[in-house]
Amino acid sequence: MCEVGTRPAPAGDRGENPGGAPGLQAAGAAGDKCRDMGEQPIFTTRAHVFQIDPSTKKNWVPASKQAVTVSYFYDSTRNSYRIISVDGAKVIINSTITPNMTFTKTSQKFGQWADSRANTVFGLGFSSEQQLTKFAEKFQDVKEAAKLARDRSQEKIETSSNHSQESGRETPSFTRASSINGTDDEKASHGDSADAHLKSENDKLKIALAQSSSNVKKWETELQTLRESNARLTSALQESVASVEHWKKQFSECKEENDQLRNKIEELEEQCNEINKEKERNAQLNRRLQELESELQDKELELEDLRKQGEIIPQLMTECESVSQKLQAAEKKNRDLEEKVRTLRTDVEESKQRQNSLKTELKNFLDVLDGKIDELHDFRQGLSKLGVDN
Repeated sequence: MCEVGTRPAPAGDRGENPGGAPGLQAAGAAGDKCRDMGEQPIFTTRAHVFQIDPSTKKNWVPASKQAVTVSYFYDSTRNSYRIISVDGAKVIINSTITPNMTFTKTSQKFGQWADSRANTVFGLGFSSEQQLTKFAEKFQDVKEAAKLARDRSQEKIETSSNHSQESGRETPSFTRASSINGTDDEKASHGDSADAHLKSENDKLKIALAQSSSNVKKWETELQTLRESNARLTSALQESVASVEHWKKQFSECKEENDQLRNKIEELEEQCNEINKEKERNAQLNRRLQELESELQDKELELEDLRKQGEIIPQLMTECESVSQKLQAAEKKNRDLEEKVRTLRTDVEESKQRQNSLKTELKNFLDVLDGKIDELHDFRQGLSKLGVDN
């Protein structure tokens, strides 16, 4: 980094360019333009440039679509500093730094400053907080250097005016003192020193006069440009007034044509509405026609099916006769089977009655047999007792 305000920085100390070769090319293009005016870049970086919305004074409007090169420039002839940024061939920042300006960090990667001469507020968005910090520090250094340069210029003007006044007063005093008190050698030495002092003061006055004359020339050129711009503006104003009258006439004619076109448009809209209604009716009729055609096709298919069925009817009649004959034969067999079933039922009932009678007889026989067995048992017990007694 260079000592801001004393000399331009060397090539190695002119800030950082994190954007690579394109940023250096853009900075070089801006630097070539400013070198022709006696300016040298002292710090370079890349950032997104914004300007405050002039209508709302609140919202930010992007001045560049992408990150562009932003550089500090030092003018050695005027002893001034500027911030310049160029996007292609368009200059988006041209702000001369004054001691009254202040750079404010509004976030970790965004900062802004107000330029009263440009009547706007510039904002820069950086890719990192480190770049923002370096830019803010450089802004503070340049601001202090601008303040120091302003103080030095004021001191030069004051000293030059004071010296001119003192030289006018001191010259007769020296002559009077030398004529009264000193010898010839002392007079000569005093005269030489006074001449040297006057010569240096005259040189300073010549330098101040040259600077003031250059400033006067600059102000004269600026005044001439302002006069020319005022003349252009007055002529443009007159042309604009004439064009306003012309545009008023054209506006009235266009208004009449617009009314006529509106009437025609209303008529065409009515016709379009009628056409749309007719289209809707035609669409309904087409849908109805399609439905009828589909119904006719269905009826034709049903008729074809009936025709096929009519061809099958004789076969069905013959089959029906054969089936009826088979049914009669089956009915006869069924009747025979029913008679057999009835006979079998009667046989079963008779067999059941026989079984019941046999069961009763068997039961009676068993009862008798049980009685005989009991008697035999008693008889055996009696025999066993007799055998025991004997």
